[in-house]
Amino acid sequence: MEGSMYFDARAAKALKPGEHILVQGCPGLRLVATKTRKTWEYRYRSPLDKNALRQIKIGSWPTLSAPEAAAKWTALRDERESGVDPALRKRRERALVVVPQVTGYTIGRMVEDYAAGYLATNREPKGAKAVGLRLRKALAPYAGILAIDTSRRLVFAVIEGLLDTPILAKSVKIEMSAAWRFAAEAGRVPEDMPNWWAEKTSHRFRSKGALRAGEHKGTAKRVLAPHELRVLLREDLDLFSTQVAQFLQLQLWTCTRGGEICQMRRSQIAQEKDGWWWIIPKSEMKGRHVQAAFDLRVPLEGRAKTIVLELLASTPADVQWLFPSRSRDGQIKGQTQAYMQSKVHYMQPYSNARQDHVRERLKVTHWSPHDLRRTGRTILAQMGCPHEVGEAILGHVLPGVAGDYNLYRYDAERRHWLRLLSERLELIAGEGPLDHSPQP
Repeated sequence: MEGSMYFDARAAKALKPGEHILVQGCPGLRLVATKTRKTWEYRYRSPLDKNALRQIKIGSWPTLSAPEAAAKWTALRDERESGVDPALRKRRERALVVVPQVTGYTIGRMVEDYAAGYLATNREPKGAKAVGLRLRKALAPYAGILAIDTSRRLVFAVIEGLLDTPILAKSVKIEMSAAWRFAAEAGRVPEDMPNWWAEKTSHRFRSKGALRAGEHKGTAKRVLAPHELRVLLREDLDLFSTQVAQFLQLQLWTCTRGGEICQMRRSQIAQEKDGWWWIIPKSEMKGRHVQAAFDLRVPLEGRAKTIVLELLASTPADVQWLFPSRSRDGQIKGQTQAYMQSKVHYMQPYSNARQDHVRERLKVTHWSPHDLRRTGRTILAQMGCPHEVGEAILGHVLPGVAGDYNLYRYDAERRHWLRLLSERLELIAGEGPLDHSPQP
């Protein structure tokens, strides 16, 4: 060995998926963590091509101890120094027993296998379909290339071609990294081939924001000021349909997500001793895949209570959705968040939709429905709402140890602070002078 070997077992135990540690005294030997295992790898420059970076798996830790991994590393290093490329040698040996369906395995086939074998069984149908279409479109020029010919240069070219849409570029990189792992576990690509999709690149995936009037809006977070809220609540809401206006007010008064409001059902509304509640099942929330998440109990105060009771009374008893929509085939279902967003955008001064349709435009501009949720949360913070209560109102799970040990749901506190928020919003919507200072 080159000097004394040092391996920190404590650091190895603490490794998180995607992280790795190097073994001091054994250049190129490292322990890499995935979601299911920790694997010894030897990474080196090929003696046949100094520009080619290779890696070969040695075994899993702790089944293979550090001294045993070091001994195998020594043998592989000696093999490399003798002019033999260990990874290529292993690949040639495998080629003699390769299964027929792996021969000619292409990037396009990898995408299809990932879509059918992983996405279809592990993602929601709508999301699985969207990711599959996204990968097919982005990888279409490279679909016929053999998977084993994937190089750092190819990955760079794919991502470089998508940088005008950084969020798309990042998504493709992440999903293709998972697709490669899926193919490797299925034996369709050699295990010792580097997953270049998972490697860090020089690209910085910074979103430029949505296009508005031909210019990117940037990624600054929008919070409506009190004077803007006054105009919105007193004047601009009248430009929308009753359904859209009710939706926007509920998002501001409850700080809940737009998608959850659109899917509100009469069975979720309940009157209890302390007032009216809207109970959102965990299975229908954005964070439903988070193990520590729970059903969200939303206290209905002020306008939120008035609107929900009006919806209960005005919606036909045989219709479960309080924000119903009718599909082309006549089926009644919950409204969509995209519909609400489109209606707000349609009334913005910069909207080019239906230019032949003369309409009054919004006085308060450059906002989306989600900004109302952010505005409500910001007002709560200005009023002194404790952080834990504010996050509970949003339906967020406290991160880390706090989320593991603090299982209190803050029902009473959430009702108290949403009542104060309602009172504050009514003051803003009133005719009195606006107080811009934080409220006690």
